[in-house]
Amino acid sequence: RCDRPGRLIVEWDTRSRFGNPRRMVSSVTDAGRDFTARVDLRGLPADQSIFYRARFEDARSGVLSEPWFGHLRSAAKRPRDIRFVWGGDTCGQGYGINPDFGGMRIYESMRRRRPDFFLHSGDVIYADGPIPAEVTAEDGSIWRNLVTEEKSKVAETLHEFRGNYRYNLLDENLRAFNAEVPQIWQWDDHEVTNNWSPSKELDDRYRQVRDIDTLVRRARQAYLEYAPMRVARGDKLGRIYRKVSYGPLLDVFVLDMRSYRGPNTDNLQSEQGAQTAFLGREQMRWLKRELRASRATWKVIAADMPIGLHVPDGVDAQGMRRWEAIANGDDGQALGRELEIAELLAFIQRARVRNTVWLTADVHYCAAHHYHPNRAAFQQFEPFWEFVAGPLNAGSFGPNPLDGTFGPEVVFQKAPPTANSSPRAGFQFFGEVEIDAQSGALSVSLRDIDGAVVYSQTLEPWQPA
Repeated sequence: RCDRPGRLIVEWDTRSRFGNPRRMVSSVTDAGRDFTARVDLRGLPADQSIFYRARFEDARSGVLSEPWFGHLRSAAKRPRDIRFVWGGDTCGQGYGINPDFGGMRIYESMRRRRPDFFLHSGDVIYADGPIPAEVTAEDGSIWRNLVTEEKSKVAETLHEFRGNYRYNLLDENLRAFNAEVPQIWQWDDHEVTNNWSPSKELDDRYRQVRDIDTLVRRARQAYLEYAPMRVARGDKLGRIYRKVSYGPLLDVFVLDMRSYRGPNTDNLQSEQGAQTAFLGREQMRWLKRELRASRATWKVIAADMPIGLHVPDGVDAQGMRRWEAIANGDDGQALGRELEIAELLAFIQRARVRNTVWLTADVHYCAAHHYHPNRAAFQQFEPFWEFVAGPLNAGSFGPNPLDGTFGPEVVFQKAPPTANSSPRAGFQFFGEVEIDAQSGALSVSLRDIDGAVVYSQTLEPWQPA
């Protein structure tokens, strides 16, 4: 991002001395894009260290900015060891950048793991969560934040949504992380407002905007301006779901559980329809097609919400419990949004899609869940694992109750003794996945704010009998 109309110039090379750099130049950016710019680096050599330097050129004078430097490693065409990290929930519950605490320290802990890439599972910002100068933490101590005007209230204007992304970039840990680690983003609710769906009624904090559709439109524009992702030509909505291939061992299926959902309801409908939509029909068709076609050893399904955890959203006008995620508090056969998940899991079994693992965040604690038909009311699926990681510098909560429809078992969980515990309490978690090129085994570690392992699990790839 620059501060005036300009072009982004990116040079990259496989050597840090930039002896033979390739050069890419963006179109001119301006205030209409918040002076953000991107270039699409296609055709990078496989399995190489890529060093890059980026600078802006003033569109009028041609004056160049100071350069920014970074590096990454490209995906391989042949099997090689892979390591990536994931998590979600950044700068929530009023816990922002605290210089006395060392800023968003968990990003530095993730950087030190030297991952091939980072999967942000959503809640990249908290547009509905102002950052005050001080917050009283769970132990009575004072948490002191850096503050900005845009983060002093809930985001309503496009300028305020953009300011949420700019706020996060004030953190030195995050900037250092961004310079070294390629990223895959998805979104959840707080990029717009808490628990948003088409039925969302905005509370009294929203004085300028009362219409959820207007809020979503502005939020999506800001998200797409700052997200490190391609936006296809002619894509007016800005599609977020996509597949990211990382060599022969790994495909990542990035889901969008927000844009196509129906309203948050009691979630007890017996047949699929507009009320039960979660992924939506188009995304579901895409996911089935891509899963069936995938030849990668491991298929990671990146979900912005967990499958079997209760995530409530208050009550409706009739006093019925309303649900924010998939689970509905009924341990019986699939109902409501569970019908889509049942359809997907049955397809995975029927199509013999092997080695699927679900990764998610959202609930602000870490957990390992194992799903098995022998424990489930709905039984047409193969056993699978779901791993939960977060938050990444936000309040900690949990644990949430389980819904029995798909037979989940809590194999591990770690949550704070006090709800909304500050990052200082230590209940901040990220996940790490390592795939061994020789054996094909996938190992998952859940790590705390300092990078220490609190739980690990190794999964062996399916082998024909």
